[in-house]
Amino acid sequence: MNFHQILSSATILFLVMDPLGNIPLFLSILKNVDPARRRKIIIRELLIALGILTIFLFFGQELLDFLQLEQGSVRIAGGIVLFIIALRMIFPTKHGIMGEVSDQEPFIVPLAIPLIAGPSALATLMLMVRSDPARMMDWSLTLLIAWSVSAAILISAPFFYKVLRERGLTAIERLMGMILIMISVQMLMDAAKSFMEAN
Repeated sequence: MNFHQILSSATILFLVMDPLGNIPLFLSILKNVDPARRRKIIIRELLIALGILTIFLFFGQELLDFLQLEQGSVRIAGGIVLFIIALRMIFPTKHGIMGEVSDQEPFIVPLAIPLIAGPSALATLMLMVRSDPARMMDWSLTLLIAWSVSAAILISAPFFYKVLRERGLTAIERLMGMILIMISVQMLMDAAKSFMEAN
């Protein structure tokens, strides 16, 4: 796999992780936390999320094998999850995808899981590995690139919010939602094509 393919896969994973769309949620969840501590919490949650994503990257395949899931079924499931997430990005509910937030300092939930290492990101990683298990180094680099860019954006959340404001962030999130819908439809089409070719 060349670097262009790695960058393309990292871009898909980055869109699925949706750090720009998560900025308002992060700021809302951390609004009652001491500003001096917010950065430490975000970094901690990002590292926890990276650990979870890495575990699924290396052991997600074993989980699929244990459950005897075929590549087509996983691709369809991943496409459906992406489609639902994308719809929520385009047509958000009153409290967002996480509902009302708590006043307590978050730990693992909901920042690390599911805002960063969400079901769609985990499914995307497993699909990547499933497509070519021999390229674990490439997939590791893909994860590192997507996570690093997401981490840089989320750590800079207050700055982005000041620059883009809520309307700008909403517009970007909905644009990413449209892109994710196209990706999810393509995943479903690929699964259907593979099924027809196999039969």
